[in-house]
Amino acid sequence: MKFYELVENEWGEVLYQPTLLGKITIGVAIVLLLSIALLITKKKLDKKNNNPSLSAKQLAFCSMAMALGFVLSNYFKVKVFPTGGSVTLLSMLVICLPAYWYGVGTGVLTGVAFGFLNLIIDPYVIHPAQLVVDYMLAFGALGLAGLFADKKNGLMKGYLVAVLGRYFFAVISGWIFFGYYAWDGWAALPYSLVYNASYIFVEAAITLVVLSISTVKQPMITIRNMARS
Repeated sequence: MKFYELVENEWGEVLYQPTLLGKITIGVAIVLLLSIALLITKKKLDKKNNNPSLSAKQLAFCSMAMALGFVLSNYFKVKVFPTGGSVTLLSMLVICLPAYWYGVGTGVLTGVAFGFLNLIIDPYVIHPAQLVVDYMLAFGALGLAGLFADKKNGLMKGYLVAVLGRYFFAVISGWIFFGYYAWDGWAALPYSLVYNASYIFVEAAITLVVLSISTVKQPMITIRNMARS
């Protein structure tokens, strides 16, 4: 039984592609990650709210965030860059929301689950270590959005930290695994710093502008209260 197969794309790159068994295994991993995410915050929130059905609600909210984030990141791209990466319609914000609702632990696990979802649908893996960095660590870093959840302007502050976390791992990946795409005269690290900033920070700037609008702030708080009630 094989979990992956090696295929060559049109540019001569050898990529790791999950087989059917591999996709099923990743799907099971997604369910397990979300289940663990529930356990992390269930006891604390249930005790606070005396709500035995909160687990089901938490699962529903995290799953909806993942689904919406996937749609936004794959079908609502403002700008697509030729060698990977794109400016999307607030997809990183949506994946940050579980952390804002339920805390860092749940946010990180939901982010990793979202990375695995992308690995099933649109994999681009040239090395197993690159899979870990791009699909687990980079998306998992979006869970850092929960660090300031209970602070003033906590969503904006947390989102900024989460984006910086994702940027860090994207730069590491670009430097180590995709340095051959560097522009003429550029070393791999400076190229990765600039290239990844060109789409991650553009989307982040747009998102922060949206979050600063007064008519957006209150609905975000209302949705959070719904998720935790």
